[in-house]
Amino acid sequence: MSFILSIETATTAGSVALFRDKQLLAQQTLLVEQSHSSMLTSLIDHVLFQTQTAKEDLSAVAISEGPGSYTGLRIGTATAKGLCFALNIPLLAVPTLQAMALQVLPYLYEKDVILCPMIDARRMEVYTALYNTEGEVLQATEALVIDENSFKDKFPHQKIIFFGNGAAKCQKVLTDSRFVFLEGIYPQAYAIGQLAIQAPKEVSLAYFEPFYLKEHYTPTKNK
Repeated sequence: MSFILSIETATTAGSVALFRDKQLLAQQTLLVEQSHSSMLTSLIDHVLFQTQTAKEDLSAVAISEGPGSYTGLRIGTATAKGLCFALNIPLLAVPTLQAMALQVLPYLYEKDVILCPMIDARRMEVYTALYNTEGEVLQATEALVIDENSFKDKFPHQKIIFFGNGAAKCQKVLTDSRFVFLEGIYPQAYAIGQLAIQAPKEVSLAYFEPFYLKEHYTPTKNK
């Protein structure tokens, strides 16, 4: 019997899930701005307590590898590494956007569509990628500044489904009739765990860094 703890901190919607073999036992989610640093450990403890699972029972920890919030990814990764070091268990990394694509599959009535998860990267920029409904990558992850011509020539005979916390701000400029927008989709730990079970990718505890995609800039205060 194996227990996998999955952690998602790529956006403000932090969450933790626990799987026993392939079965989801529990998930805890917190939709609070800048809460990861203070609440992530509590979410983990709550999930373990809820399922009567000891930390020593864990077989691996799966982490959302990004892209997304620099601070959120850094905190999630540090927490996951700490657990893995202490328990001597593997760290598994899962692409955040691919996990989001997995989440929308139950909502689809058509199979011949393109999935476009979007994570907000401020102003009119998003982190995005394109997938088919089999989870295959059609366009690799990129940081993209959205305008009225974005996606205009992409898969012209198929609907493109946009979702994620970066999608809403793009709806006013992406007006093609084949563009569809889903609301209320944000990265969740259960999807991270599902992908980690389906296609486990173990990464180095010593050298793994989240996929930030862009450099992080910290504003300097004027003296």
